Amino acid sequence: MTDAPSWRTCDPWLIVDLGRLRRVLSFAPRRPGLVDARHLLWRQVRDADLTPGFDACDWLAAELSRIGHAGDVAMMTSRDLGHLQQARVGAVTCLATVGLGNAERVGHHRDTPHKGWGTINLALLIEDGLTDAAMIEALTIAAEARTAAILDCGLRIGSGLATGTGTDCIALACDSGPKTFAGKHTRLGRDLGRATYDAVHRGAQAWIGVHGNRLNDA
Repeated sequence: MTDAPSWRTCDPWLIVDLGRLRRVLSFAPRRPGLVDARHLLWRQVRDADLTPGFDACDWLAAELSRIGHAGDVAMMTSRDLGHLQQARVGAVTCLATVGLGNAERVGHHRDTPHKGWGTINLALLIEDGLTDAAMIEALTIAAEARTAAILDCGLRIGSGLATGTGTDCIALACDSGPKTFAGKHTRLGRDLGRATYDAVHRGAQAWIGVHGNRLNDA
């Protein structure tokens, strides 16, 4: 049995097998925080499912239990899983689905109804052993790279250029180990930033190619 990460789509799921039990740091709706998990999952949903009052976290937990993944980390997206983007640089693999219907500019909020609940979901798989502090730093690098990629794509909303969406989610997986730093001056930070930027930028360009580079909220 190999320990190498792998992934497969099984509609409506994307299932990422981390190869073995690993540390996962995330703010995912299912098993957030710093936990041990063997798998990361995306659950594709329809915009029509996300009605006011819908308890997405309870629903997702039940869906995971139904397929035998109750102990794993999971996110949701309305972006078709066929648009999955992949990038690998050095010891880092980034998987991303990018939908921008729910685009926002940090520090602002769109008061008009969103045109769909597209979001940015990221899974980062790092083949280095990191301390907890290095995992936190790595998560900030991934968030910065995601933001840079969205800004460079030039999606304009009422408050200016979008910097992400209101429901972005990042999950970062690795082994526990001695590596203490993951900032932009380190090779790991550079590789992490490049892999994340490349996957998100391609995904955002694909979305904008269909929907245009401006969201008219009026």
